[in-house]
Amino acid sequence: MGRPLDWARDGPGWPHHEASRFVALPGLRWHVQQIAAPPGAPTVLLLHGTGASTHSWRGVMTALAGRLGLLAVDLPGHAFTGAPANPDRLSLPGMAAALAELLRELRCAPALVVGHSAGAAVGAQLCLDGALQPAALVAVNGALLPLAGLAGSFFSPVARLLARSTLVPRLFSWRASDPVVCRRLLDGTGSRLDAAGAAFYRRLLEDPGHVAGALGMMARWDLDAFARALPRLAVPLHLLVAERDLTLPPDQARRLHERLPHASLVRLPGLGHLAHEEDPAQVAAYVERLTIPIVKSS
Repeated sequence: MGRPLDWARDGPGWPHHEASRFVALPGLRWHVQQIAAPPGAPTVLLLHGTGASTHSWRGVMTALAGRLGLLAVDLPGHAFTGAPANPDRLSLPGMAAALAELLRELRCAPALVVGHSAGAAVGAQLCLDGALQPAALVAVNGALLPLAGLAGSFFSPVARLLARSTLVPRLFSWRASDPVVCRRLLDGTGSRLDAAGAAFYRRLLEDPGHVAGALGMMARWDLDAFARALPRLAVPLHLLVAERDLTLPPDQARRLHERLPHASLVRLPGLGHLAHEEDPAQVAAYVERLTIPIVKSS
């Protein structure tokens, strides 16, 4: 039941596999993709959301390669990065601390952080912890506030319950092997992915370890505490908000924009939660524009 990812088998077909390598640190083995910066160009850190992987940045990386330095990672418990020896590393502070260790090992201080959904929260936590001070943080449909109403009340407790089970990830992976089930899950984001994009998510969801990592992450996150700390964020925050997002209410970004005077808000008409995969050129162009003042000041 389920089919674990295997780099020898699955790696050659993974987007930007030629940029991949593995970095072993105490308690965690990371899968990273790194593309060197051209002379004088800054490096951008790309952080995927819950249940995704480096593959979700494939179009953005293609658009920016040769223009900027790029570093994309599989977050702990996701895709080809192993599950952490300490499960608390799946919490938001835990993930940020683990990522800070990786950046120190790589001797990389990205000038810009771009995070999708929960990846934006990891990037913000890095900044709040003082582990990283980029010129800006870009949140593509960022999951930066707790869900409101009944969804917020039940989401974490249910995730914690499911994360305790070893059977649930295997059952979920078995069901996700059905292309129709996978397509319904993706349609529920409000995004329209091509067949190749859907195939990568289907492959991820077939891996019980990946599913367990995503559930463990959701079970351990405390966005209430994070939201209380967010006003301390000193880094300029750019909110890219897709108007067809069915995963996170676009109104969340408006409320956040009102709370954070240094934040800017850009609407992405016609796109869903996976906007950076639907229209990578638009997201890449925005990111590249943000790097222009960084280059001029260096």
